[in-house]
Amino acid sequence: MTCYDMQYLQMNVNRTKQIASIVEKRRPLAEKIAAAVANLEKLSQALRDLEAHRQQILTQVDDVNSWGRLQEIDLSSIQSNIVAELQALAQLKQRFARNTLNIGVVGRARQGKSRLLQSLTGLTAGEIPDGDRQHCTGVRSTIHHNPSMDVYGEVWFHSERSFLDEVIAPYYEQLRLGAKPITLTEFTKSPLPPLPRELPGYAEPGAMYEHLGRYHTHADKYRHLLRSPSPQRISRSEIREYVAQDTTDGQRVFFNYLAVREVKIVCTFPHADVGQIALVDMPGLGDTGVGDAERLVKTLGNDVDVVLFVRMPKSSGDYWADVDVRLYDTARAALVDLPLELWSFMVLNRTDANSKNGDNSNNCQDLADTLAEKHLKVVDCVIANCADSVATNQVLDQILDYLAAHITTLDQQYATSCQERLNRLQQTVNLELEKAHKALAQVTTGDSWFPLFVELFEQLWNELTSGLEALLRHLKAQRNEQNIDFKQQVAAAIAACRQDTGIPELEQIEKRRDRTGGYPNAYYQYLHEIRAHLSQHFLALDVGLQRSLIRVKSQVADVLIHQGRLGGITPATGVEFLQEVAQQLPESLPTLRLGFQILAEFEISYRGLIQHRIRKHLDGLTPDETTLQLSKSPTAKEIFSNLKTLHAEAVYGCETALEDLLSEPSLAAFAIVEEFVDRILRAEGAKSEWRIFLEEVRAQVWQTEFTALGDRTRLRREWLEAIAQATAANQSNAMQFLN
Repeated sequence: MTCYDMQYLQMNVNRTKQIASIVEKRRPLAEKIAAAVANLEKLSQALRDLEAHRQQILTQVDDVNSWGRLQEIDLSSIQSNIVAELQALAQLKQRFARNTLNIGVVGRARQGKSRLLQSLTGLTAGEIPDGDRQHCTGVRSTIHHNPSMDVYGEVWFHSERSFLDEVIAPYYEQLRLGAKPITLTEFTKSPLPPLPRELPGYAEPGAMYEHLGRYHTHADKYRHLLRSPSPQRISRSEIREYVAQDTTDGQRVFFNYLAVREVKIVCTFPHADVGQIALVDMPGLGDTGVGDAERLVKTLGNDVDVVLFVRMPKSSGDYWADVDVRLYDTARAALVDLPLELWSFMVLNRTDANSKNGDNSNNCQDLADTLAEKHLKVVDCVIANCADSVATNQVLDQILDYLAAHITTLDQQYATSCQERLNRLQQTVNLELEKAHKALAQVTTGDSWFPLFVELFEQLWNELTSGLEALLRHLKAQRNEQNIDFKQQVAAAIAACRQDTGIPELEQIEKRRDRTGGYPNAYYQYLHEIRAHLSQHFLALDVGLQRSLIRVKSQVADVLIHQGRLGGITPATGVEFLQEVAQQLPESLPTLRLGFQILAEFEISYRGLIQHRIRKHLDGLTPDETTLQLSKSPTAKEIFSNLKTLHAEAVYGCETALEDLLSEPSLAAFAIVEEFVDRILRAEGAKSEWRIFLEEVRAQVWQTEFTALGDRTRLRREWLEAIAQATAANQSNAMQFLN
């Protein structure tokens, strides 16, 4: 080994260690960003609550000055800024959480991008498709260097939902095809809507429509993959089937890529000691697939540290076209916080006279010389033959050296830009919260109402406890009695079972025997069908169970509305009343809130209470468990007789089982009401919480005894609490992720 070789190897080793150190130092920052994101989401929720209070107060405040000050508070703009910052922080966090430094390779179709990737990775057209005719690559691939692994791939598929939302819906929106399909079946089984005549343009919309037609026409070839787990590991020989649209000889027979979101390929790069890097291969742009540009922006913003633009000048003459400028501007939009000129390179693909493109050396130099004229600013413009592994690895050396030397500075610049915006946002929120704090003038509440409240509260407490205890005693006395609602529904279900048996006539049995190839086959099918037909009649038992529960809940609600005087806080009655009160009770009154939630949300159902107790009586209608097997020479009459007997036995068994359950709804009703009373009357602190709650709503409960003073006091208190919560979430230290 020469001295130069040793120096070169040592340089690579040092660079590899440097890149590994950069990756490792990024991770703690990702964790700090995650904490800032969580706090920003908390602030957003606090501001939403504050805005809800502001809107409520605006409809009730009668002071002109206060109304004017409330109108000046602008929280909607802040919420828009928070949404933008959350997206920016998500990108930043994803960047710092990666285990690799990622190099994105971008270019229009047929510019040599795939050849460049093949040269850099040692992979072939079997893994990185290339082609000289139509678009070849179908999905994004990330190629990871791992010197200790054989080549393999991992495939991430779209789910049916993400496929419809992210792939199909944009076509419907851009082509104005009407309502987007809600389900995959709706998309694949219904004809595509025609293109509207008034759609601007002609060729491009038509080409987009053909793209959509490809998804529609070939759905049966890929839809099974939308239900496949991800990631799915595949061998080297299978990779092309998932990333390409055609075979290596150009036959368009692959359709798996239509269901693929992303592919990861692991291989050993031929370049020694490249370290923890990955190459991100984007499908060639310039086709008319809807959403390609958006996916490029998302990928560059989230997953790329440096981008390589690949351009192959024509040997016959070439220039920087509008499509090149648009591609650059599209990439430039990926990161507003980091100028693209600091993290991008232009690779001009030089071809020789023996290539299909011919010798383009002069045109490569012409494009390099005119790069600045088009404002295509990059770190450097490199001319290299993308099919030459030596030349491309020299390019990779240059990129890796740049990353090792500058990525920390770029990270710092990117993160600082985000941090400074967060700091400005925090200051803006502070200003609005100061305005909010001064918006409502101090209300002089006085103390004259309190003695009256204490007296009225004691009266209400006595009446409420007496009413609920009386109802509970009544339900306890009836808990072992048959429930009339349920009993009526059981009788109706049994009658339906006997009237609508589903047992076939003899002629039907004969036809089934001919169709299935024998009486036993027909008999077993009928057993399943009659069991299913019989069991569906019992689903109606839910009606009786729900009617019984609604009656009991309404009885509780009546006591609360009348003896508890709570009818003034909501116009709702019955079950809806309980739900409304449960929603109105604040989290600061956990005992009351839990009690009302338990009762409001309590349900009894046929499936939960009854179904498992009667299913065993249907075993006789199950082929493997039936007690009536056919004779050696069966007939249609024998099948008819057996089915009739087994059906009658099943109905009788179910009826007997249900008779033993007729008191279950009464037992359940007593139990849930007793639990409710325990929670809201008997639990420790329950009376104190009632007192706090009724103090807040006293003007609604005792409308003639109190004026609107109580409402204003409550609104102001809630307003100040909402401001305090937003202020706590807006502390500057919670927004800091940089030291």
